[in-house]
Amino acid sequence: MLGFLAARENGTHFAEALARAETTRRTFSLELSKDREVQRIHESGINCLDIDPVEGRYLLSGGADCKIGIFDIECRPQENIVCEPVCTIGRSSRYVHKHSVETVQWYPHDTGMFTSSAMDKRLKVWDTNTLRPAEVFPFESNIYSHAMSPVASKHCLIAVGTNISQVYLCDLKSGASTHILKGHKGAILTVKWSTRDEFLLATGGRDSKLMLWDVRRAKNCLATFDQHNGEKGKGSSQAVNTAHNGHVNGLSFTSDGLMLLSYGTDDRLRLWDTFTGKNSLVNFGKIDNVIRKASKFCISNGSNPDLAFIPTYSNIAVFDMESGDLVTNLHGHFNNVNACVFHPLYHELYSSANDNNILIWEPDLGRKQDIEEDDIKTKGNPSISSTAILQSATQDTWSDDES
Repeated sequence: MLGFLAARENGTHFAEALARAETTRRTFSLELSKDREVQRIHESGINCLDIDPVEGRYLLSGGADCKIGIFDIECRPQENIVCEPVCTIGRSSRYVHKHSVETVQWYPHDTGMFTSSAMDKRLKVWDTNTLRPAEVFPFESNIYSHAMSPVASKHCLIAVGTNISQVYLCDLKSGASTHILKGHKGAILTVKWSTRDEFLLATGGRDSKLMLWDVRRAKNCLATFDQHNGEKGKGSSQAVNTAHNGHVNGLSFTSDGLMLLSYGTDDRLRLWDTFTGKNSLVNFGKIDNVIRKASKFCISNGSNPDLAFIPTYSNIAVFDMESGDLVTNLHGHFNNVNACVFHPLYHELYSSANDNNILIWEPDLGRKQDIEEDDIKTKGNPSISSTAILQSATQDTWSDDES
C-alpha cells in the first residue's frame, strides 16, 4: 500500500488504482465484527436483507415471523455498540404480512419507500414515514422473489416471481400488473434486474432455465442460457438450453452488469457473459445448496477480482469470481444462512440466518498489526506508551533557535 501511495504522490498511478487496491485489500480481509452487532428482534429465521442505496445507512430485514425491521448501521463509535432498530412492523401492526416475508427491497432512489413480498401472496409498497402500505399487489400464488431495477430512470416496474410459470411486472405509477413474461415451464424462484441496462431482466426457475428479457420488446425473451453453450454434454441427460441440472434459485449481476452469476440446486455456480449469453466455464467446484426457495447471495463491488459470497449451511463461502477458487469460509452463524448483502461504501458484509441473528463482517483495518507493533516498541520500556510513540513520530523537530 505504501508503494501505491508513493506512486500516487509521484503521479505515476491514477487515483482509481489506489482506490481499487485498498478496496480489494479490505474485501479480502473480512472478519466477524468485534465491536458492532445488530440487535436481535426476530423470533424466527431471517430470510432477507437489503441496504438502502441512497445513503447506505439503513438495513432492511424480513423474517419468517412476518416481522420487518429497519436498522441504523451508520453509527461507528470506538467502543462496542448494538445497532438498534429504528422501527419495526410486527404482529401489533394491522398491516403486517400474514406469512413468512421472503424479499425486502428499498426503493432505489429514496429511503421514503420500500417493498416487501411474502407467502401470503401479497406484494406491499410501504411508506417508510407512516409504516403503512401505499399500495398492495395481490397474487394468486406464493411469491418467492421480487426486484426493482437499481438503475431505472424511465420506468417503475417491479418484477415478481411466483409459484406460477409467468413473470409479473407491476407498475408503481399505475398501481397495476402491466406485463406478463411467458417462457418458463415452472415456478419462478428468482428475479434480478441488470445493474447496467434498466430494461434487462434475468429470471431463474424450477424448470432449470435461466432467461434474459428485454421488457420493451414484444418478444421479450432475449436469450435462454445453456450450460453447454449449444453443445450437448457427454453423458448428460439434460436437454439443451438448461442453465443448471436442478432448480435455478439464485442470481446476481456484477456491479458493471457485464457478468451474471447463477446458483442452482445442482450445487453449482455458473458465471455468464450477459452480452453473448455464453457460459464462461469458470469452475467453482461443488457448493452445497440447502436452500429450496430463493437464495440471496451477493457479489462484492469495486475489488479486483470481485468476490462472491455464497450461503452454504451455517457458513458463507467466499469465491474468487475470475478463477473460481475458494478464498475462505466465514464462520459465525449457528444455523443455515439465508441471505447476505454487501455494503459498497464501507466494504462490509451483512448476513442473516435461521439462528435469528444478523451478523456484521468488517474488513481488518490493521488494528491487530498496530497493537503488535506497539507491543514490540514498548516491550523494552513499559513506561513508554503507544500514545507517546505516536507523539514522538509526529513531533515538530524544527527549532526557533537560529544560532
